[in-house]
Amino acid sequence: MGRTLENKQEIVADLKGTLSESTLALVIDYQGLTVAEITDLRKRLRPSGAVCKVTKNTFMNIAIQEYEQWQPMSELLKGSSAFLLVKEDLSAIKAYQEFQKATKKTELRGGVMEGRLLKEADVKALGDLPSKEQLMAQIAGAINALATKVAVGINEVPSSLARAVQAVSEKDGAAAE
Repeated sequence: MGRTLENKQEIVADLKGTLSESTLALVIDYQGLTVAEITDLRKRLRPSGAVCKVTKNTFMNIAIQEYEQWQPMSELLKGSSAFLLVKEDLSAIKAYQEFQKATKKTELRGGVMEGRLLKEADVKALGDLPSKEQLMAQIAGAINALATKVAVGINEVPSSLARAVQAVSEKDGAAAE
């Protein structure tokens, strides 16, 4: 049962649409995964807004031609490929890594971000970055710590000023005697 031309065009159009909203694409070799396992992977990715597309390399190759930033992906298009298309939330990488630990059946071929081909080590480094929420919390913590130091410093000014004035007046008093 061959796919109709219309059907192929729909698949490519869908891929293009998803790519246009993505900041990171990971290519995995999913050979040996069951339908249930792919469903599990998709479920794990859902909270981050990432999607897993299982499609022919030829369809993805057609889809990436329109976008210069995705063209390095052509080097990863071989064998049975699944594509994890990540919008902004890089926690999708951790979700995939946890899935990989659980199944031990997939292999990360690499990824593409901002027109650059990423190796497995690059993807791991991205996965280790703190999330936007964690960064915001760290920044807020740093601002709070700084504000506390400033407040303590300001509170100490009058007492140190008073000690300085007292020291000067005692010195002046001693000099006057």
